[in-house]
Amino acid sequence: MKCRILHESRGRMRVRMLQRRMTVAQADKLHYYLQAQEGITKVTVSERTMDVTILYKEKAGVRESVIQSLSDFGYDRTEAAVPEHTGRELNRTYEDKLFSMVMRRAVNILVLPAPVRHLFCLGKAVRYLGMGLRCLMNGRLEVPVLDATTISVSLLRGDYATAGSIMFLLDAGGLLEEWTHKKSVDDLARRMYLNVDKAWVKTQDQEEVLVPVSDIKPGDVIVVRTGNVIPLDGHVMAGEGGVNQASMTGESLPIAKSEGAYVYAGTVLEEGELEIRVEKALGSGRYDKIVNMIEESEKLKSATESRASHLADSLVPWSLGGTALAWLLTRNVTRALSFLMVDFSCALKLAMPISVLSAMRECSDHHINVKGGKFLEAVAQADTIVFDKTGTLTCATPGIGEVVPFNEDDEDELLRLSACLEEHFPHSIANAVVREAEKRGLIHEERHTKVEYVVAHGIASSVNGKRVLIGSYHFIFEDEKCRLPEGEEAKEKFENLPEDCSHLYLAIGEELAAVICIEDPIREEAYRVVNDLHGEGFTRVVMMTGDSRRTAAAVASRLGMDEFFAEVLPEDKAAFIRREHEAGRKVVMIGDGINDSPALSEADAGVAIAAGAAIAREIADITISADDLHELIVLRRLSTALMGRIDGNYRRIMAFNGGLIALGFFGMMPSVRAALLHNLSTIYFSVDSMKNLL
Repeated sequence: MKCRILHESRGRMRVRMLQRRMTVAQADKLHYYLQAQEGITKVTVSERTMDVTILYKEKAGVRESVIQSLSDFGYDRTEAAVPEHTGRELNRTYEDKLFSMVMRRAVNILVLPAPVRHLFCLGKAVRYLGMGLRCLMNGRLEVPVLDATTISVSLLRGDYATAGSIMFLLDAGGLLEEWTHKKSVDDLARRMYLNVDKAWVKTQDQEEVLVPVSDIKPGDVIVVRTGNVIPLDGHVMAGEGGVNQASMTGESLPIAKSEGAYVYAGTVLEEGELEIRVEKALGSGRYDKIVNMIEESEKLKSATESRASHLADSLVPWSLGGTALAWLLTRNVTRALSFLMVDFSCALKLAMPISVLSAMRECSDHHINVKGGKFLEAVAQADTIVFDKTGTLTCATPGIGEVVPFNEDDEDELLRLSACLEEHFPHSIANAVVREAEKRGLIHEERHTKVEYVVAHGIASSVNGKRVLIGSYHFIFEDEKCRLPEGEEAKEKFENLPEDCSHLYLAIGEELAAVICIEDPIREEAYRVVNDLHGEGFTRVVMMTGDSRRTAAAVASRLGMDEFFAEVLPEDKAAFIRREHEAGRKVVMIGDGINDSPALSEADAGVAIAAGAAIAREIADITISADDLHELIVLRRLSTALMGRIDGNYRRIMAFNGGLIALGFFGMMPSVRAALLHNLSTIYFSVDSMKNLL
């Protein structure tokens, strides 16, 4: 591709593509092609001027590599991974709308004769007067009433210039507000859209293969089991299950699904197993659902947001009353209009949601997905934080220490069987078993019948007519009443299991077959994170685990926990959070497994680890990546900063607009200028609310 270097400095180059015009699609392709090149740190492409600004690392050979990449590029011959939604089309649309609006205003003022301008002004005023009347007829005194009153008074005075200016400012302000809002939603949606999950696909050989959802096509058959999210729309081909469709329909109880039923992407299989023939591949439907989720999340306003919004509407009658009082005191219409030209509602109602959307976007930059401002406020106000241990405080990738057999099978065969069961239920320990089998080169073909997840810590199936169980001590020995093999050797081996490991028990035919010792090292950052959480204002940091009391006590002591609970069931975690609520505390719960779901739902803010079970991520209000628990500190600081920004915006907006009203009332500022500054301040506060909090 031919291009010319326009300007160059250290680590920066601006070039112009030598072509007649550049489309939005071409600009996107060039942008993502260059962004993917090694050594390039940032790319900006303008499709209007066909200029490209490239920032690159100041290393030997990088500049030459950039020039070579530009030379090799071609729209037809070059491949580039361009996302389906880039935001460029949205910006182009609103830029064109704003330009057209300004040009129409210029033609109106400079070209049209006065009588025509006046008729045009009267025609345009009808829309604003209609909105104000509809507001009054519905018994509401809100901003449209103020706008209609201001325009009406200006027209009755014969001041068409002021009326026209007010309507232009309202139109421009509305367009910029809409643009700002849609851009915030689009930025957040694109970040969330890139989080691609995987699903089990059934091959023609009846084997199951784990593949990215983006690779699944209509007609493929996927297998979904208890606790997993249904990734794509489709018809049930086999199996039965209860599907939680709350995310789609709002129904709180699971809906029974069997052969022939239709299921929707994003719903959760709470129990059972389904084979689903995919009807719709991953595409724009997923993006649209994410956008809808974000827009729905705006309804989950924090109490601080809601107070500001209600205050904005409640101030409208005071503005009208101030107008009447100013006219009675001064008999000056211009001064009275100062109350009408400025209102608090626009800035308050726009800046607050933009602040929340911006905070959600910034959370996404830190690998944190949040479902609404309500949950950020809960995190900011919480005084108690509860951790599940395994996969949360301990490494998300625990390892296998050893496999201790208790029957005649060798440890590889027992590990093979364990991996065959565990691969269907993603959890840190299950993943460890599967990884160890792969590491040893063990092929674990599907030899079992239907796999059933039992919520009280275990998996059940059948192999060669025998019931096979794998899970915790509580599940194997207390719930399922399994027993040790007879003989002193088995008893001695059981009593001498390594104490510094967690234990996963495998039973076949109601008899213990093996114990898998899980090396579950504590995360390197866990101690620092617990200490920092205390520093961030959490008065109680609690750990809850299904492990033995001895193991739990050792971990809690090392991490500096305020309290810990061992050998707990899922309902015990939820019950603890209910007790905390009764004591007047706000609670954040951190978990990653299916067994954490009741507690995640019960907490003021449930935080799921992204590497954990899909149902935990679906139920949780917030999801963080499993790479570093320090993201919890980032989440707390972002939440606190957001609440500070909302309160600060409230004070600034009230002070600035109150000052404009005062200046207009005392005759120190023309009403049109006050209206202009009011609209500009609304845009300023909105754009300022989009800045990063940290």
